[in-house]
Amino acid sequence: MTGIVIKSTGSWYWVRTEDSAQYKCRIRGKFRIKGIKSTSPVTVGDHVDFDLEKDHDTGIITGIHPRKNYIIRKSVNLSKQTHIIAANIDLAFLLITVDDPPTLPAFIDRFLATAEAYSIEAILLFNKIDAYQTKQHQKKEELIKIYSKIGYKCIEISAKEKINTEKIKALMLGKVSMFSGHSGVGKSTLINSIAPHLNLKTAETSKQHKQGIHTTTFAEMFVLDTKPESYIIDTPGIKGFGVVDFEQQEIGHFFPEILKLSSQCKFNNCLHVNEPRCAVKEALEKGEIAPSRYRSYLQLLAGEDENYRVNDYTL
Repeated sequence: MTGIVIKSTGSWYWVRTEDSAQYKCRIRGKFRIKGIKSTSPVTVGDHVDFDLEKDHDTGIITGIHPRKNYIIRKSVNLSKQTHIIAANIDLAFLLITVDDPPTLPAFIDRFLATAEAYSIEAILLFNKIDAYQTKQHQKKEELIKIYSKIGYKCIEISAKEKINTEKIKALMLGKVSMFSGHSGVGKSTLINSIAPHLNLKTAETSKQHKQGIHTTTFAEMFVLDTKPESYIIDTPGIKGFGVVDFEQQEIGHFFPEILKLSSQCKFNNCLHVNEPRCAVKEALEKGEIAPSRYRSYLQLLAGEDENYRVNDYTL
């Protein structure tokens, strides 16, 4: 039998078949030793083959179909392992809040670079606009200016007040869409606004630490009754986004504004750090590239996490 993985707990996988039947499946040990350095080789969005066990209530996954793409990050406290968040994604929505909790540019840039690396269209959703004061609105506008100039679609929303949620629903039609972001940015509230019948659990952010409270423990896919069918992948809140297997020479390819200028550099292998006649550095000095984006690029180049401080734009 064949189906799509709609939920994963790390040891059990719920697989949905074309006739909408669902089966609770597990994997055999051999899948775990095929050189896949992941916390789990199977993820939500995977198309898999499985055999039913004797009781016909559970199954064994026997094969994973080739993925067209996936979103992957380093696992928390497991530096040698990775976590595949979801696979076979058409759209990756990143929810951003400038406060309560704050979403920093370094986190946004790592998410976007990963989406670029795996050819996934990313859309930035600036949530909680109904609750922002003047300074928060200004910060939001600054971020929107940076990312819309690069070419990313930016949508201002309020999941709570259902502002612009119909725009999101229209973009999702007939596609597999993944929603990501820090805990507390409003993923579950937004999904409930788009599909009220799901009634996902939500929680307020911690006022003391301005961090979200986890309400989603495992990634899960939901099917919307649209024509054609639309799919939502809800993911657990992400604190940090450690990128995986980026070679130095290719990191610039995942920053569209850097890639666009790289052919104008004097050297073909220019890393845009200290090389002479670097078109990227010249654009930075002219204010044509956002300093925050360049800092994020240097962080990735240095192999550091998003808390690493880069001074004076040098390694």
